[in-house]
Amino acid sequence: MVLATRNPDKRAELAALLGDLGIKIRTLADFPDAPEVVEDGDTCRANAVKKAIAIARHTGLPAVADDTGLEVEALGGRPGVHAARYAGESATYEDNWRKLMRALEGVPRQRRRARFITVAAVATPPDKVEVAEGMLDGVIAEAPAGAQGFGYDPIFFVPQLGKTLAELAPGEKNRISHRARAFSKVREILLKL
Repeated sequence: MVLATRNPDKRAELAALLGDLGIKIRTLADFPDAPEVVEDGDTCRANAVKKAIAIARHTGLPAVADDTGLEVEALGGRPGVHAARYAGESATYEDNWRKLMRALEGVPRQRRRARFITVAAVATPPDKVEVAEGMLDGVIAEAPAGAQGFGYDPIFFVPQLGKTLAELAPGEKNRISHRARAFSKVREILLKL
């Protein structure tokens, strides 16, 4: 199967979540001529399905694609589906979370509630698709903490653990994260295939 991502951080995390299935996992690095799929959907689901179908058609192999959004209550659900590009098309992870923290300056903790949503799509050629979803509730921290993970992990605080996602060891994050929850369902889909 093919993981439809060029993001090395996401590729490593997904390989850890699916690596023990006994399936040869390839990525877009193995298909340099794969199309660049524009994530222009209004929802994470639309983006994940679009990517999975495009890559399955291109490679002739089952493809798994995901998209993650971050909904912040005090911002009316923003950045939402645009989380990866919140500070612009070529923004770094830090650019994105710093912009979010600036938008929340002066907002009290009880209004900083947030939710990560990951939608993963499994496509088999030519266009059969199954979708899985995972969520994680938390709070946007007032200051970054931790050096693990990627994206918004340094500022996404998980109250029941008393830590940001970036303070968790990779194995611990892979047990509780939004992506882990979605990909536990993807595992079931892949095993049926």
